[in-house]
Amino acid sequence: MRYTKAIVSILLTVLLVYALNRPWGTIPAFAPLLSPFVGFWQNAETDTAGDEEFTLGGTTEPVTVIFDDLAIPHVFAQNDHDAYFAQGYLTARDRLWQMEFQTHAAAGRVSEIVGDRALELDRYNRRLGMGFGAEKSVKAMMTDARSRESVEAYTAGVNAYIKQLKPSDYPLEYKLLGYAPEPWEPLKCAYFLKYMSGVLALGADDLNMSNVLAKIGPKATKELFPDYPFHEDPIIPVGTKWDFKPVAIPKVPTESRPVIDPITMNWPEHDPAIGSNNWAVSAQKSASGYPILANDPHLTLSLPSIWYQMQIVTPTMNVYGATMPGAPGVIIGFNKRVAWGVTNVGADVLDFYRIRFKDNTHREYWHDNQWKPVTRRIETIKVKGLPNVVDTVLYTHHGPVMYMAGQQPFAKNVPIGYAARWIGHEESNDFLTYYLLDRANNHADYRKALSYYGAPAQNFVFADTQKDIAISPNGKFPLKWKDQGKFLLDGTNPADDWHGWIPAEQNPHVKNPPRGFVSSANQSSTDPTYPYYINWQFAPAERGTRINERLTTMRNATPDSLRMLQNDNLNVRARWSLPVFLPTVQTQKLTGEQKKAFDILKTWRYNNDIAEIGPTIYTEWMRQYMNGVWQDDFPNTDSTTLRFPSFDRTLELAEKDPAAQWFDNVKTPPRENLSDILTQTLQSAVDSLIRLHGPVGNAWQWGPHKATKIAHLARLDALSAVNVQIGGGNGIVNATTERTGPSWRMVVALGSQPKAYGVYPGGQSGNPGSRNYLNMLETWRTGKLNELLFLQSPQDKNARIRQKVIIK
Repeated sequence: MRYTKAIVSILLTVLLVYALNRPWGTIPAFAPLLSPFVGFWQNAETDTAGDEEFTLGGTTEPVTVIFDDLAIPHVFAQNDHDAYFAQGYLTARDRLWQMEFQTHAAAGRVSEIVGDRALELDRYNRRLGMGFGAEKSVKAMMTDARSRESVEAYTAGVNAYIKQLKPSDYPLEYKLLGYAPEPWEPLKCAYFLKYMSGVLALGADDLNMSNVLAKIGPKATKELFPDYPFHEDPIIPVGTKWDFKPVAIPKVPTESRPVIDPITMNWPEHDPAIGSNNWAVSAQKSASGYPILANDPHLTLSLPSIWYQMQIVTPTMNVYGATMPGAPGVIIGFNKRVAWGVTNVGADVLDFYRIRFKDNTHREYWHDNQWKPVTRRIETIKVKGLPNVVDTVLYTHHGPVMYMAGQQPFAKNVPIGYAARWIGHEESNDFLTYYLLDRANNHADYRKALSYYGAPAQNFVFADTQKDIAISPNGKFPLKWKDQGKFLLDGTNPADDWHGWIPAEQNPHVKNPPRGFVSSANQSSTDPTYPYYINWQFAPAERGTRINERLTTMRNATPDSLRMLQNDNLNVRARWSLPVFLPTVQTQKLTGEQKKAFDILKTWRYNNDIAEIGPTIYTEWMRQYMNGVWQDDFPNTDSTTLRFPSFDRTLELAEKDPAAQWFDNVKTPPRENLSDILTQTLQSAVDSLIRLHGPVGNAWQWGPHKATKIAHLARLDALSAVNVQIGGGNGIVNATTERTGPSWRMVVALGSQPKAYGVYPGGQSGNPGSRNYLNMLETWRTGKLNELLFLQSPQDKNARIRQKVIIK
């Protein structure tokens, strides 16, 4: 018997060893991960480190790097090449896996890491033309000596770090996913730009709107989907005079008709929570007599943190700010004389064209009364554990035809047989813009820097020590006729093509407006007097309205005044709508719990604070209200997908025409009005919350209900921050939702020396085993900012300095 037990024990041991050393599908072997010599144990970091010196062979002179108490590097180099080399090396040291994973995603290479479960995602990104655009942009970068030097030096720095890695040194995610880092190259920097364009410049409602037009006709479509919102306070103040003569603007062609065939696929709507705030107050409004600038870009929150703080000092610049892992230079920041920040414009830079092929060979297509040749791009997708997949993408002069008949689109996101015309396909050298901003001295330098910028279009806010403030919705905007791209377009008709570009110097811009501030919150760029078409819809007006009313009354502003505004939780949408909605509710029909919820809304002061119950009830009510009003008129079926009118338009109808036909549910015999819909949806919303949280009470508080999550890029919950208790919400200045929010908060007070403050949700390190992985999260959650250490030389004395590193 004991021999049997021994044999069984040996067999189990052998099987366990075999199992731990064998990958299972796309899951790597566990034994290397658990190894004390090369496994995850090696990624633990100590809290203390002495001064160090590295000989890497990539610099012409020694570079001194000072690390402060937040592990932020302050790079002092004697020339620009060495500074960018050090930036690449240091960023890779803290964020290598993040850099590589994001560029793999843009390049359509995730299947190499996780297997065929990412195949359709990779196919989608390649068919979108990410690689096509990146290859064009890297050529533009290499053409200019300044951007070429920065990209090549940055690349060399990243590779210097990769070269010294042993398997035991690999970041944890490589070990978890079972692969190794590869050499960096300039093309990856270009892929990073396209990755950001994919995040910020892929919004398109062409498909939805074409289906709406086919269903309800042009008159009702124009009524429900107007070109300018009911509530609006645009970025460029109303009444601003345009000091230029517009180029010839294309007229709406009489022979052009929107393509209104019912389409079974629809592009995912741009997430309204992906946006940003920025503003600058004038010297006259500030306590110091110098401008103060603030910025908080709103993105999908993730770990490692989206941004990476750094100061870079050379004979040509002394700049501090938020860099993006994968890109040289500072993207949002300040130097001794200027500060700048960005928010997303939301321009209409993605259109779809129906393509008419000559025959089933798909070698020619009809355009401008002639057959034109189709170009084929062969995409080879490597798949972990499986043979390569070869994919052929057809290109027209419009762009790639992403899916053909018989092919299944990824997540139903594009129409079959249509070509995508996207700004991401264009050649651009956006790094040159940031190169020049990092060295800017005044407003003229800022304007010159913006002239090189392409995509994604951004609202660049600016302030300088000469006491100028300015803002410009800026990027490469296609020259279009009004509403071109609001619906699907005819790929055979040259009148539907893009007609060139709005001249960069005629992009919207305002400097030193009389009101004493500039601001943006992704709302309309201008009022309707601007001669060019940028888009027919932008982010809702609530955030911009609240920011502008606060800035209008602000006097003797300090950095803390702007910090508090960044954390403003007032729900302007509720302030606008509840005085209209609450008196209309038929309270006699409410149950006891429903009446409790109603009474809470009556006394709520419209703040989306953590402990408030009002925002929980209001948010769920408005979700069900919008469905209750529009779902019967715009149903999504297997044959057609549609979109709803905006909340802004729905509120305008409620105020002006509460008996409008749209409030009637056509699926029920009685004719409903606004009061009926509001009552029914409030009842349903409260009942839903009772099922979720129990009776009305503390379990309904906004913070726990919203439960913000900052997910790890690989969607590993153990490496994520979950149930983060923070106020705010969609449409709030503090725009923190369940998954999105301020990815970087910055306030810069200019003067003889700038005083700056900032924070992001996470930390400098991408290593979950580091104390600097999440060490800024609580500061961010509570709405505070860290003072940013702006050193002037490596010899500066400061109690916050923790380490000096020499790179040779």
